[in-house]
Amino acid sequence: MVTIKQIAQIAGVSRGTVDRVLNNRGSVRPETARRIREIAETLDYSPSKAGLGLSVLKHGIKLGYILFSPENNPYFVQVEQGLRKKAAELKDYGCSVDIRYVDFTDDTHQDRVIDSMVEDGVEGIALCGFNNPSTARKIRKLAEAGIPVVTTNTDIPDSGRLAYVGSHYESAGRTAARLMDLITGGRAELGIILGSWHILCHSSRIDGFRNYILEKAPGLNIRECVETRDDDFLTFSAVQTMLKETPEINGLFLASAGVYGACRAVSMLPPERRPKIICYDCPPTTQEMLNRGIIAATICQEPDYQGSKPLDILFQRLCMNEMPSREYYYTKNEIIVSENV
Repeated sequence: MVTIKQIAQIAGVSRGTVDRVLNNRGSVRPETARRIREIAETLDYSPSKAGLGLSVLKHGIKLGYILFSPENNPYFVQVEQGLRKKAAELKDYGCSVDIRYVDFTDDTHQDRVIDSMVEDGVEGIALCGFNNPSTARKIRKLAEAGIPVVTTNTDIPDSGRLAYVGSHYESAGRTAARLMDLITGGRAELGIILGSWHILCHSSRIDGFRNYILEKAPGLNIRECVETRDDDFLTFSAVQTMLKETPEINGLFLASAGVYGACRAVSMLPPERRPKIICYDCPPTTQEMLNRGIIAATICQEPDYQGSKPLDILFQRLCMNEMPSREYYYTKNEIIVSENV
């Protein structure tokens, strides 16, 4: 949400000058006024929305954002960068954002964090978490109490949440399978690593991967599928064991985090025995493995957008009384290889 202060900074004038132009008060040089109006139009500035923003500034509003800890998954460092940038923008409207993290090893932790946030007075929540029936019931009760919830990165359907921001899992899984099909020439023995079957984006990516194979790639054969809780150490051990016990595996599909651990295990093998790796996201450790040729390709899903858009939806709903224009805000599947990393 753009402010008069931001327009003034871009135009190189005072806030008073911007106010006079946008509200047709006082005298401003024609070329300056034209530049200010062009900037305001480009940034989709609305005086009526700005007025509502001033109202929020007077009374304040508190949003909550719950996500998995970046300590386990470096992808969420990038998500957090996007949400903090949006939080700083919303601060100009008197809106604060309480950021908290859920424990990946405890499926029930998110319910306790939600309860704690509500007790602390949050009026809307963005949530990346486990797809648990108890959480779905909790979100439904929050919606009934007028506290909207937007899921991000991974969805919790049939919960009454306001909207979902993130990847289309089936498409993401099918994209990974198509890449594996191409780089292996359509014949491969595959191992799969995922974080948790209780996280919808992980399990649904695997569904998409399997569906593509059933429909279009009969030469791809899934030999093992192991859950490693997004932990690099567990993934390192699991991949080592998998490749030792099933040495014919020549392709790895990493459906979640643990990418660095898997790559470390693979890098210990002679180059001719290393399986082709397809994974998701592109934090610095993944960039390193792409450049070293350990990872064949990774699929990115706009982490900055996943961090910022849920807050934007919640702010519009609570402060502008605007419902989201759609239920699903899907991110792009961007394929990254060493040549464009």
